Amino acid sequence: MRAQRLRRRLVRHLVEEDVLHDEAWIDAFATVPRHAFLPRFFVPSGNGWAAVDRGDPDWLDRVYSRDVLVTQLDDDPSLWDRARARGPVPGVPTSSSSMPAIMAIMLEELLVRDGDRVLEIGTGTGYNAGLLCHRCGSGQVSTVDIDPAIAAAAQERLASCGYAPACATGDGALGFPAGVLFDRVLCTASVSRIPLAWLDQTLPGGHIVTTLNRPLGGGLVRLTAGEGATAEGQVLARDGRFMPLRAHRLPPLADVPPATDAQWRSTELSMTDVLKPQRHFEFFASLELPEVRPVHVDPSGAFALSHQDGSWARTRRTESGFEVAQGGPRALWDIAEDAHRRWESLGRPSRSRFGLTVTSDEQTFWLDEPQSENRWPCG
Repeated sequence: MRAQRLRRRLVRHLVEEDVLHDEAWIDAFATVPRHAFLPRFFVPSGNGWAAVDRGDPDWLDRVYSRDVLVTQLDDDPSLWDRARARGPVPGVPTSSSSMPAIMAIMLEELLVRDGDRVLEIGTGTGYNAGLLCHRCGSGQVSTVDIDPAIAAAAQERLASCGYAPACATGDGALGFPAGVLFDRVLCTASVSRIPLAWLDQTLPGGHIVTTLNRPLGGGLVRLTAGEGATAEGQVLARDGRFMPLRAHRLPPLADVPPATDAQWRSTELSMTDVLKPQRHFEFFASLELPEVRPVHVDPSGAFALSHQDGSWARTRRTESGFEVAQGGPRALWDIAEDAHRRWESLGRPSRSRFGLTVTSDEQTFWLDEPQSENRWPCG
């Protein structure tokens, strides 16, 4: 069967990419039919999104590709039918089936043991819940999604594959409506702060894996729950970025003004250094530049930094290096340059040297150890 061959090929890629190691998860990815959960989706087309379904010749190949597949735009289910009937539509992705590599990383980082009861926040298509059911058993898995239509469709697809987790509709930031206690909590959306309701529903010693919805320096964290609404853990070296929970979406920023009249000066720091996770400075920059966000400033894809107080900074390449222009009440690039010097003085720490402590009163990042003098508020 072609789907089985494509599934085996996907698993081989995940193993070769060094993101899938555990035999139990290898078996899950090799068994659970992703195509059952993705009968239709959007793909980029020009400046919009085109609709793809089972009738398209490349549907199955796309399903078993290594790409994220967008399943909803603007929280509006009707846009798929419009795109199918009229061609590509504009919109912002609000639900998707994540890249299989990111899913594999998160599932392995959850450190599931036999017999663990697992809560998934963000049911989406249901595919990730299917992987959890295959590994843990349906009776050990609960999943919740805020969108009733998405949750209902996922439950039907799970049932068609023989999986029957406990499914609920509700705000994932509040945990599972039934108030069950869990050994593991996995959020397949991102959050600006760790919801305390998750800690209340996680047994002490249990793990929570989620992604941080931060304008800069987002990515995976794994926390271990303590007594009461407390937890502590690490920012993970293996990275992943997800759409935020609806309640954790960031408001839009005003456009960055054109820099035609700005004063440019030379700088040794590039925008890529600040924005690209591969440069390792990005996470530290996010701590030193709270609430500063990247924004597109031209059709070529160039980014600037912006803050809701009206501060901004943008860079450009010259024959001799880089130049920066900045404006507003604060000199954001000066702050970024100071942060880069401090980062170098601390030994250029990568994201995995940072941790996070959560209590009912505060959430704090730290460098190397919880008692470190190098500490920053989370959100």
